[in-house]
Amino acid sequence: MPKTQISCPRCRQPITADVEQLFDVTQDPQAKQRLLNGGSNMARCPHCGYEGRLATPIVYHDNDKELLLTFFPPEMGVPVNEQEKLFGPLIKKVMDSLPAEKRKGYLLRPQANLTFESMIETILGKDGITPEMIKAQQDRVMLMERLLQASAPDVRSEIIKQNLSMFDEQFFALFSRLAQSAMAGGQQAIAQQMMELQKQLLAETEFGRGLQASVVELETATKTLQEAGQSLTREKLLDFVIEAPNEARIRAYVSLARGGMDYNFFQLLSDKIEKASGDEKTKLEAVREKLLEFTNEIDRQLEARYKQAQSFVEQILAQDDIENATRANLEGFSQEVIEIVETMLRQASEKNDYARMGKLQKMVQVLQEASAPPAEVAFIEQLLDTPDDAAIEKMLNDNAAVVNDGFMEALNNLVAQVESAAAQGNPEAKALGDKLSQVYKVALKFSMKKNMMG
Repeated sequence: MPKTQISCPRCRQPITADVEQLFDVTQDPQAKQRLLNGGSNMARCPHCGYEGRLATPIVYHDNDKELLLTFFPPEMGVPVNEQEKLFGPLIKKVMDSLPAEKRKGYLLRPQANLTFESMIETILGKDGITPEMIKAQQDRVMLMERLLQASAPDVRSEIIKQNLSMFDEQFFALFSRLAQSAMAGGQQAIAQQMMELQKQLLAETEFGRGLQASVVELETATKTLQEAGQSLTREKLLDFVIEAPNEARIRAYVSLARGGMDYNFFQLLSDKIEKASGDEKTKLEAVREKLLEFTNEIDRQLEARYKQAQSFVEQILAQDDIENATRANLEGFSQEVIEIVETMLRQASEKNDYARMGKLQKMVQVLQEASAPPAEVAFIEQLLDTPDDAAIEKMLNDNAAVVNDGFMEALNNLVAQVESAAAQGNPEAKALGDKLSQVYKVALKFSMKKNMMG
């Protein structure tokens, strides 16, 4: 977002703010999230402490959903005909960025919104999120705030009892996202408070107890499969499933070993059912029914994530400058999205679609550059492969320019991380820690000597 000099809405002192008026999701897939999370067009005044959303005109565009929305803050007091003049250049920019075949009638009929909230509701409505769903989400947030503000565990228990129906999958998913956000944002006190609240919620709500049981079953299923190791066959996997003490364990096996539950796996189960009779046959049929239910559920989730990831990649491929578009959206490239990119590149290669291959390769190149370790880390990895102190010192001497404050800081941080892991009983970390300490001692001596001579 461009930095703009504005006057603070409260004290009128000049301040710098990020002002964004055009949110074109078709050209920038992250624009939608910036608008929805409330982080855009926010003013923070260092003089008077004011913090709030700026009153600025907004144009929102999504070609796939045929949405062209406008919002002009009423407090600006600008007549409608003047508003249209201000929106004109932004809408022209939207149209100019689209190829001719994507310029449709909706572009000639922008939907005006009287409030910022109504614009957000329209955007979410196109995603199938109704005002009722938005209110339910707001109610969950308010309930979390009440719980976090409660003075003692017994007060929280009473709040929980009064709102038992609200503690569902959506509540816990939202709670988890907010807790992770607090942790990532360095809000340690809030994160710790949320972790303590989570323990109480897991113990005192029906969904929480079920979630806790699912975690236990998942850990048990993971251990069983790990112990089977290389000897795990479809037959053995089927035995594990049949012997599962409850549905939660079956679900855990499905989530961990869906790839092994193919046609041959189900054929083995069908053969067992045909040979069985009485209660045994009834039990096996129930197992098959649950397996089909859980595998279909996972398949639907995978398909939805695949489509979402593919749409994200296609939006970037549609940009004129793929390298810059990829760099601007690096946060969106999860491991799942990267796998989609690799699949699309392989498919383009099989079809000899050289134009598409070229675009995808540009994307891959940027991703490889972004994932490459910093020069300091790469050099540390080289030092770890050296046999003794003399070899370490020679390599340091050959690369003296690299041995600077940044290198020593990176090395020191790595030593601390590995020592922490070793203290927690990680045997691999202990072995690495010994070699890393050796490298650090030689590097510290070399650095001190270099500084004294420099």
